[in-house]
Amino acid sequence: MDKQTPPTSSSCSLLLLEEAKRSQVLLPAPLMATDGKKGGVVMGEEPGRQERETWTRQMDFIMSCVGFAVGLGNVWRFPYLCYKNGGGVFLIPYLLIVFVGGVPIFFLEISLGQFMKAGSINVWNIAPLFKGLGYASMVIVFFCNTYYIMVLAWAFYYLIKSFSAQLPWSTCDNPWNTYACMDAFSLHHCNNATENHTHAIVANSNLSCADLAHARSPIIEFWENKVLNISSGLDDPGDINWELLLCLVAVWLLVYFCVWKGVKSTGKIVYFTATFPYVVLIILLVRGVTLPGAYDGIMYYIKPDWSKLEEAQVWIDAGTQVFFSYAIGLGALTALGSYNRFNNDCYKDAFVLALINSGTSFFAGFVVFSILGFMAAEQGVDISQVAESGPGLAFIAYPKAVSLMPVAPLWAGLFFFMLLLLGLDSQFVGVEGFVTGILDLFPGKYEHRYKRELAVAICCLLCFIIDISMVTQGGMYVFQLFDYYSASGMTLLWQAFWECIVVAWVYGADRFMDDIARMIGYRPLPWMKWCWSFITPCVCMGIFLFHLVNYKALTYNNTYVYPWWGEVLGWCLALSSMLCIPVSLVYKLFLAKGSFAQRWAHLTSPVWGGHHLEYMAPDVKSLSSPANDDNKVIIFESVM
Repeated sequence: MDKQTPPTSSSCSLLLLEEAKRSQVLLPAPLMATDGKKGGVVMGEEPGRQERETWTRQMDFIMSCVGFAVGLGNVWRFPYLCYKNGGGVFLIPYLLIVFVGGVPIFFLEISLGQFMKAGSINVWNIAPLFKGLGYASMVIVFFCNTYYIMVLAWAFYYLIKSFSAQLPWSTCDNPWNTYACMDAFSLHHCNNATENHTHAIVANSNLSCADLAHARSPIIEFWENKVLNISSGLDDPGDINWELLLCLVAVWLLVYFCVWKGVKSTGKIVYFTATFPYVVLIILLVRGVTLPGAYDGIMYYIKPDWSKLEEAQVWIDAGTQVFFSYAIGLGALTALGSYNRFNNDCYKDAFVLALINSGTSFFAGFVVFSILGFMAAEQGVDISQVAESGPGLAFIAYPKAVSLMPVAPLWAGLFFFMLLLLGLDSQFVGVEGFVTGILDLFPGKYEHRYKRELAVAICCLLCFIIDISMVTQGGMYVFQLFDYYSASGMTLLWQAFWECIVVAWVYGADRFMDDIARMIGYRPLPWMKWCWSFITPCVCMGIFLFHLVNYKALTYNNTYVYPWWGEVLGWCLALSSMLCIPVSLVYKLFLAKGSFAQRWAHLTSPVWGGHHLEYMAPDVKSLSSPANDDNKVIIFESVM
């Protein structure tokens, strides 16, 4: 389909809209598909409402998406999953789910935001009955903004501690260390020992194997005794860690002043926060591959184990990782897309961003495992004993590895600066997506000079107040509750499932494909339509049910089991977003009038914005008013 020029100018379209509003006539949808499906009510811009911002240049959008979607999970989760699930074989299920789930929904969210020119709530004016999807995504992204920044506070804390001649987690002569702390020890001498040799003295040591079994690394003691100062459980919050609280304040202030002026400023900042981590990754890779043991570490990462393809867990891990790393279901991608020009080629952008996202994950694995291979060689243990995922990799395994290198503070500083930047741009866009959704709810008459600045300040303050509970001695238990339940795989999969159902079956997949064609000038491959209609919902629901059936109670460090009330609190966090969809649907149907069919027809009719007339106005066959009815404007429908 060739790119078409709107047959009417913007001024003419707005004139028609104003005339229709004065005449109190509902215009037939100018976007009516050829299959005869109904259109929707055309709602113009509110009087006095400011025109929506757009990116200064298209690269601002690309960099913002890269900054948001490429985050900590690409560095600390994907490499471990790849190693754990058969090395290079893991790429088969991973790439398959990228093409049947990741890219289709990624493209759906960006194109929907671009088409509706609205944030995560008002974008569902495309089917108002399902506006609960917008509220659900707002709840999820609010929770994400709340707990995700704690990782940045920890990274900032480690970064500050890296500016010392000797890293504080490399020795046992600190106030927070216990008698069980040992600078350098290896259990590989004891691993093959029989029970009769349990009390044998290890070479070059005055300790027995039994003593070594209870010894603790200084990095673990630094993490648990100094950074977290962790308490006995969720019911023991303890005192506030004031150093960590100051780090949290500093990070929140940084986020606020990067977001408060909107996409014009954020779009510039992400040029640095999104690209510099790649520079650091390359530097760390060059350093890592020159270390002894690096080759063995990389081989552990990519060596294929074909038998793993028979295990269901491998496919589930691949699906969950795709939905996590592509930042699907949070509404932030929709907000970013809403600042695009209406005719931006978002189809091409989706594939470029998917390539960058998945490519970064795979590349980061070489960086991580080259260092872990060196660490395993230095300690004389198998790499499986040092391979970690999540915070365990970022704040225990990797700091331990860099402490064994020459000029350790330099490499530690680089690594934690990279972590900080990777998390910051994700946090920027998460806050931006939440604030965009909130501001879209306010009509033009509520315009205020500092409305955005106040909204960002309130959002950051609310999140900060909740975060105070995470800088206490029991804060790690609270952090895990948010991480495990509020933005878990189940909530994101539930959200993605309903997004596909609403667009493909309520609004119409063919109809939305036509809308995309009007935006970008050509029709995407039918593969997208098939994925939205059949394949992606089945993938989402299949993984969702697997998670539900194989649900395991939350534990910390595989030792502490959360109390029943903690688990109830976690499920409340999860259901607070998941129930938004059915509760909103039932509530809207209950309030509507007429038969069920009439209510459904009315509530699923799209509510168009003024920009749809400006960019997509139909050919006007007649604008003259009939002699017998001169107080109405007739606009005939036509197909572009």
